[in-house]
Parts: sequence; structure tokens; C-alpha cells
Amino acid sequence: MAPRKLLERLDRFQRSHRFTAVGVGVFKKFGDDEAGKHAALIAYYGFFSLFPLLLVFVTLLGFFLGAHSRFQDNVVHSVLGRFPVIGQQLRVHSLKGSGLALVIGIAGSLWGGIGGVQAAQSAMDTVWGVPRKTRPNFINSRVRALLLLVVLGVGIILSTVAAGAAGGSSHGWPFKVAGIAISLAINGALYLAAFRLLTVAHVGWRKLVPGALIGAVAGAVLQAVGGYYVGHQLSGASQTYGLFAMVIGLLSWLYLQAQVTLLAAEVNVVLADRLWPRSLVADAPTSADEAALRQLAEMEERRPDEDVRVRFERDRRAG
Repeated sequence: MAPRKLLERLDRFQRSHRFTAVGVGVFKKFGDDEAGKHAALIAYYGFFSLFPLLLVFVTLLGFFLGAHSRFQDNVVHSVLGRFPVIGQQLRVHSLKGSGLALVIGIAGSLWGGIGGVQAAQSAMDTVWGVPRKTRPNFINSRVRALLLLVVLGVGIILSTVAAGAAGGSSHGWPFKVAGIAISLAINGALYLAAFRLLTVAHVGWRKLVPGALIGAVAGAVLQAVGGYYVGHQLSGASQTYGLFAMVIGLLSWLYLQAQVTLLAAEVNVVLADRLWPRSLVADAPTSADEAALRQLAEMEERRPDEDVRVRFERDRRAG
């Protein structure tokens, strides 16, 4: 069978089945948005944002939970445990000082730590096709970033409490199962909040639920198998790069997490905007293909008086 005929048969099959049509739509949208590049940017800026944010997080924990040092240690270990293998090698100490010096230290660390969140904002606006002229300005983007950091911080504490309940050896298996379920629910809520706060697109909460569920489950799976992945990255790099192997492992983990998150976000967009079925044959685009391409073009509007229009020459294409 000729390759063209085989491709056309595969195309007809995937279009006629919702599951495969949505899957193809998600991966084509992922490629159209160059989400892999955005994931790399999130990992890069996230790497430099991680340590200032951990510094602020540990400092604020010490301020609010000074009388509960054991719980504070559990929260910190839970956060570091989200980075398989390399989390054991990270050491974070709180900021020292009092009064104005401490406030300035926290503010400076926060300022240096929101780069990763802003990279995620840019990626999520791209995923939703938000025109550049309507994206948040310098101040608004940072306010939204700080709000998201607060939500994530509270969610991490709640998730730690649930994880502690799940791992308690004195409880029976029903308590452990309940703890795991609560932890998954909290992670799903964190994904839901992140998907909503990272974009200025007008999206209802219900349209974000599919991606949040996928993100929560995929995150749990990554956490379970992440040790092997990062360990594999480090095993080949430790002999060559020495201490830099931890940097490679951390960047690899952040990149993988960013890709999974953006893929989950693409599921939301494809379902909400009905960007499926997509065509596997280049010269036979569907209405979903045209809608996706139109969204990409209109996203480049940069000035309030700029209006991008897209027209498809169907007659010429047919001929």
C-alpha cells in the first residue's frame, strides 16, 4: 500500500473516533504552540527561581510555625521530596535578620523567584491563544505571579498534612487510602488554580477540570517513577560533570514536569475550543485545523489598533 493511501486510512480512522481525534488534536496543538520550547524556558527560569522561593518559603514557615519545628521540618522535607533523588541533596536555610533587613531580604528573594512563574504565564497565554496586546502588563503579571505563589504555598502545606496521614504507620489501610485520595484532590486543585491564574483568557472553571485531573494523576505517576528518570540522567552525567550532575538532574526534572503541565493545559484548550478532529494529511485540513491556525495568527496582534484577519483560499487549495 502506498504511503499516501496508508496515511489517509489512518487519518479517517483517527477522525472517526473521539478518543484518537482528541489525542491527535492535543499533540498537534502542542506542536503548533511550540510548547516544548516553552517547557524549556519554564525549566530554565524555574531553576533560577527555585532557590530564592525555597528561601522565602522556609523563612516564612519559621516565622509562622516557630513553635512547631517538627511540622515545619515535615513540610520542608515534603517540598524537597517533590524532586526525586536530588531533593535529598538540596539544603535550604531561612533568611536571618530582623525588621527592615528581613523584609528587604524576603522581597528581594520573591522578586528573583517569580521568573519561572512568568515563563509559565507566557506559555499558558500562548496555549490559550491570547493576543499579545491583551496580555498583562509589567505590574499585573507580577501580582498574578505572587498570588499563584501564595496559593501554591498553602496547597503544599495541606498536601503535606494529607501525605502525613497517608504514611502514618499507626493507622490502617483505609486511612492511608483516604490520605492518598485527599493528596490527589489537593494536587488537582493546585493544577486547577494554576491553570486559571496563569492566563488572562476568559475561561470557566469547569473547562479546566479535565486538564487538572490529568495533571494530578500524571504528577503522581511522575513522582512514583521520577526517581528512576532522574537517577538515569544523573548516572550518565555524574562521572563526566561531577557536581554539575545535580544541576542536570534538576533541570531534567523541571523540564519533564513543565511538559506534562503544558500537555494537560492543551487538553483543556482542545476540548474547550473543540480543536478536533485535526487532519494528518497536509492538503486536507479540517475546520479544527483552520481554527487552530487562525488562533496562532491572531495571537500576534501587538497593538490596540492592530487587527489580524485570516482567510483560507479553499478554491485554490481544492484545485
